[in-house]
Amino acid sequence: QVQLVESGGGLVQPGGSLRLSCAASGSTLDYYAIGWFRQAPGKEREGVSCISSSDDTTDYADSVKGRFTISRDNAKNTVYLQMNSLKPEDTAVYYCAAEVRLRNCYVDDEYDYWGQGTQVTISS
Repeated sequence: QVQLVESGGGLVQPGGSLRLSCAASGSTLDYYAIGWFRQAPGKEREGVSCISSSDDTTDYADSVKGRFTISRDNAKNTVYLQMNSLKPEDTAVYYCAAEVRLRNCYVDDEYDYWGQGTQVTISS
């Protein structure tokens, strides 16, 4: 069973950057597909990006495509979400999630393991 801990959130100005980390313990992360989700106040949780376990194939929601990059470092048992050109609408709590047999990257019910979340606030 894998435990996930997110970090790297904070307050940045529009146009700025942040790198979120999702550190795993209890299991080797390269067995898992990893997804990043976010939830803004009063809104449903939405999928942002994911990376496969097999060949590190990545995918991005249209709202973040070209601005966010997901990557994994298996030696550090960590997955990252590099976020550039941040906008106020990116403000949310960001969660990482893990699943061994993932079929749909953006369906949160597919994931068995979740971190506690990290707050990202974009404001001037």
